[in-house]
Amino acid sequence: MNSSSTNPARGSAARQPSKKPSEKPRPQDRPARLAVGVVGAGRVGAVLAAALRIAGHAIVAASGVSDASRRRAEELLPGVPLLPPQDVIARADLVLLTVPDDALPTLVQGMADARAVRPGQLLVHTSGRYGISVLDPATRAGALPLALHPVMTFTGTGVDVERLEGCSFGVTAPDQLRAVAEALVVEMGGEPCWVAEDRRPLYHAALAHGANHLVTLVASAMELLGRAGVELPSRMLGPLLGAALDNSLRSGDLALTGPVARGDAGTVAAHVRELRRVSPEILSAYVAMARLTADRALAAGLLAPQAAEALLGVLAGDNDRGDDA
Repeated sequence: MNSSSTNPARGSAARQPSKKPSEKPRPQDRPARLAVGVVGAGRVGAVLAAALRIAGHAIVAASGVSDASRRRAEELLPGVPLLPPQDVIARADLVLLTVPDDALPTLVQGMADARAVRPGQLLVHTSGRYGISVLDPATRAGALPLALHPVMTFTGTGVDVERLEGCSFGVTAPDQLRAVAEALVVEMGGEPCWVAEDRRPLYHAALAHGANHLVTLVASAMELLGRAGVELPSRMLGPLLGAALDNSLRSGDLALTGPVARGDAGTVAAHVRELRRVSPEILSAYVAMARLTADRALAAGLLAPQAAEALLGVLAGDNDRGDDA
């Protein structure tokens, strides 16, 4: 067993000076190397472990039962044994808990009940939803809790390791472990962003709303273009959506364009009629987003109140009356 197991200061950055988030540690500045275990060699766990290995840490074991997890471990963590979770925990100074959000509380409670956690052992989960309180059962047994959530979508391939460079991490940690959390994120190429414990659900909701719903939005737009006879919807949408994303990140609501922001109620009514015919499911999403867009355009001063009233009447008519607006 690694001699640093019960002394986090020897196996972590606890006594290292804090670095600016943009400063990646030089090899000579790196803290003592950790023995890292991964519980859940999914897309996130395998990639983060690969990044920590590049930083010089030793990946001593991983758990994974599916064929996909085994293939991923072979590709990203060659030579690392796949073991039951309790054996992974026993070998590691730092344990990455990279399981689905809903499985995390049960996993942590099971670890505590089985007395699998050692005092001084670093426990790092990657859930966006939770802060460190979800690790309380293990913390009471002496574990050191960290929440490090990479703000990125993962494919589970080597490409993700490169994408970690400059990636933001939502970090929640006890004050005495902030330097440790920061050092680990920077070593993986990321930028730490501190999130308060009670703000984690809102933080995660914002990310899910932006990223997950963006995929749904783009996929549904491509579907409609295909039905309209466009042969290569992705090629048509690429420049448009790229410019829209760039403009919105730069200017927020002031980047709003299109018939809703202009108050073109007749155009929106035509959209509603056609979407009702072609895809009632997408129509529901269109109406909800159009209402929110109108509200935001009105608040930003882009949409005149009279135009907004006519526009919202069209959108309300779709749901309330069910007739052709």
